[in-house]
Amino acid sequence: MEREEKRKEKKMKDKGKRSVDERYAQWKTLVPVLYDWLANHNLVWPSLSCRWGPQLEQATYKNRQRLYLSEQTDGSVPNTLVIANCEVVKPRVAAAEHISQFNEEARSPFVRKYKTIIHPGEVNRIRELPQNSKIVATHTDSPEVLIWDVETQPNRHAVMGATESHPDLVLTGHKDNAEFALAMCPAEPFVLSGGKDKLVVLWSIHDHISTLAGDPVSSKSLGSGGSNAKHASKVGASNNKPTDRHRPSIGPRGIYQGHDDTVEDVQFCPSSVQEFCSVGDDSCLILWDARTGSSPVVKVEKAHNTDLHCVDWNPHDVNLILTGSADNTVHMFDRRKLTSGGFGSPIHKFGGHSAAVLCVQWSPDKSSVFGSSAEDGILNIWDYEKVGKKQDSAGLKLPNAPSGLFFRHAGHRDKVVDFHWNASDPWTIVSVSDDCESTSGGGTLQIWRMIDLIYRPEEEVLAELDKFKSHILACDKS
Repeated sequence: MEREEKRKEKKMKDKGKRSVDERYAQWKTLVPVLYDWLANHNLVWPSLSCRWGPQLEQATYKNRQRLYLSEQTDGSVPNTLVIANCEVVKPRVAAAEHISQFNEEARSPFVRKYKTIIHPGEVNRIRELPQNSKIVATHTDSPEVLIWDVETQPNRHAVMGATESHPDLVLTGHKDNAEFALAMCPAEPFVLSGGKDKLVVLWSIHDHISTLAGDPVSSKSLGSGGSNAKHASKVGASNNKPTDRHRPSIGPRGIYQGHDDTVEDVQFCPSSVQEFCSVGDDSCLILWDARTGSSPVVKVEKAHNTDLHCVDWNPHDVNLILTGSADNTVHMFDRRKLTSGGFGSPIHKFGGHSAAVLCVQWSPDKSSVFGSSAEDGILNIWDYEKVGKKQDSAGLKLPNAPSGLFFRHAGHRDKVVDFHWNASDPWTIVSVSDDCESTSGGGTLQIWRMIDLIYRPEEEVLAELDKFKSHILACDKS
């Protein structure tokens, strides 16, 4: 009986792999048509987080930019935080035939390691500080949040037995491991975290920001300053007790209780340093306000029918919040329609995935556009303004596509664990997949930009195509 079960399981896996391989083969034939640029970079170890850093240099055909990645090893060598330099090819520069000619097993010439930090434990999440993107926070398999100045950290060789790099600052306050929920405030150097202790914890790193990266953050960029800065200074001073010579640490500014299970993701309100939200394995979406105490302001009890994995707050319209769940869907909430009693339903449900949604993120460029990635290996790009409307004739025709879906990136062959829009080049996305289940190890990093004919206004695209038509006809006559 057991042998029969194993045989069936193997048959199902083989069938699943065949369908993924077929989907991938089809996708690869469409790359020259659908993409303006694509770089495929094979990773020796899976990366669970990827983030764009600062732009370093602008040139005629491409820009150089920092990229932050993690390496999740099997223990034979240390886990690392990787700082890479990425050459981002500008729009309408790459030749169509070149972007599809890549080797899945090779590393891309567009991505080069610049520095390696030996990380104490796994790197589950990376977040850069908006006021100074050379400073990043990482979540690992511990209760602490680690702060790194990636420019002043020494470059290390990740060999067996190498000692761990020392973080520039350690944030303490969690009572159990905090592995994934991590956010940085857009306006002030505040850090937010959630963990297995069911807590949401807030820190201020005002005191320490000026000593990091050798580039003090101006008082102007620190938002409101004033009483907040004074309070932060007081908190920092009273908690600044280094755990050892190399690890200065600070305690929390606030601890917030309201979840009944692990907190999986957190996010600041883009327009308020005092407001933030969180989601967790208790199926709840909670809105918080530091000015009203440590209890929830609004608690949506059943934001989804099961665990919530991710949340994002629209930077252009602060009323809109996205959540992604193990139920394979993305929900969009309007915070004006959530009541203090916790009753509220999404204004729309997006159902374009066939497995758990792991990451959602609004576009930094267009207020109605967002992306979602999932364990099905797909990264979907949505536009909620298209919900209920006929698909643009210039857009990508997706058979049986759910309303609002206008692009499907199918370049990964296993779960897409993270992605990040590039604020310096808004339609360029970096995405990573953990390929261990499909290829017995490693991961795939892809940097890609869909062709602009897909997202530009229809009238613009038709006018351009008409111009090309006229040009072709003129050439034909000559």
